[in-house]
Amino acid sequence: MKIAAVSVLWLVGVSCIVRAQAPSAKFEMTKEEQKLLELTNAERKKKDLPPLKPSPLLFKVARAHSANMAKHGKMAHELDDKNPFQRIKEAGYKYAFAGENVAAGLDDLEVVVKGWMDSEPHRKNILATQFTEIGLGIARDKKGEPYLTQVFGKPR
Repeated sequence: MKIAAVSVLWLVGVSCIVRAQAPSAKFEMTKEEQKLLELTNAERKKKDLPPLKPSPLLFKVARAHSANMAKHGKMAHELDDKNPFQRIKEAGYKYAFAGENVAAGLDDLEVVVKGWMDSEPHRKNILATQFTEIGLGIARDKKGEPYLTQVFGKPR
């Protein structure tokens, strides 16, 4: 499994533009996203941490990033000259804290989460007390290889 380095950033007093969004269809998670959320929150529960709540806006960011990684065939935090924090802000999510985990190449979500938990920076994101919300995205490239993104946040 490939796992990229994570980014964690704490911002206070940063202004950003919020884009008005048209009403959209009801937010729903895929079965894979639901399982990834359950596995992530199970790790938090082991440490007596509250579960991360799904944020439709962070899901939009994570799904788009996974799709973009699949399109480029490249696992990375920065694509198209944008980092996770730029993508989160551009989506209109005003955050006090934000972070991202990415992975590629494995279909077994339990193995993916174990890999993240075995990596100190990824584990720190999953177990960070600052984060209250999460977005998830899983996309496949033309060969069927999965690209996964976890976007963590705490709104301001």
